[in-house]
Amino acid sequence: MSYHVQIEKACSAIANGSLKEAREILRREYPFTLLANDGRSYTNREKTRIFIRDGFVDRYSGDKMVFPPVLRILSSLMPEEFPFHKNWKMSECHIAYWHLLPTIDHVVPVSRGGSDDESNWVCTSQMRNSAKANWLIDELGWELRPSNTSEEWDGQLAWFMRYAEQHPDVLSDRYVFSWYQAAKQEIKTLESVRLSNRSPDAA
Repeated sequence: MSYHVQIEKACSAIANGSLKEAREILRREYPFTLLANDGRSYTNREKTRIFIRDGFVDRYSGDKMVFPPVLRILSSLMPEEFPFHKNWKMSECHIAYWHLLPTIDHVVPVSRGGSDDESNWVCTSQMRNSAKANWLIDELGWELRPSNTSEEWDGQLAWFMRYAEQHPDVLSDRYVFSWYQAAKQEIKTLESVRLSNRSPDAA
């Protein structure tokens, strides 16, 4: 959409001495819309479900993402090489937390009429989520990329589950534990679905 056209029309109307016409053009063709922050928060279980569904890829860039607690474990093991700051202070937090940390975003923002359900949720990086804000993807020149259907990349989820089981002390960290519980529950649900979808002949 060429938004400048409406401004050009309004300026032309003003130049012709009609502020009333300019107001009508903007109200009709380029109306002001109050963009409210919906304040949506997601459970780790919901996040994990979407990350797995999308194959741990950023649906706006196609870049591969990493399961959140994996990054935190790396920071715990290598604080100098891979630092994390509890308040996300960029000068003290590894840039990977913006490049690789998956988040959930509404493709069409709720504030602009989008639905708040899984059909409108996608996995994207912390960086792109922050950049997108309340914009539509076509306004940014972005496109919605397909989810990753390959089993070659799982966001290091399998690695995380193995590591947590082999080093249970990491689960004393509430953040890591909450993701472990979410992943365990979601993996169990997905396995149940797979079993229920198996044909009698396959069994």
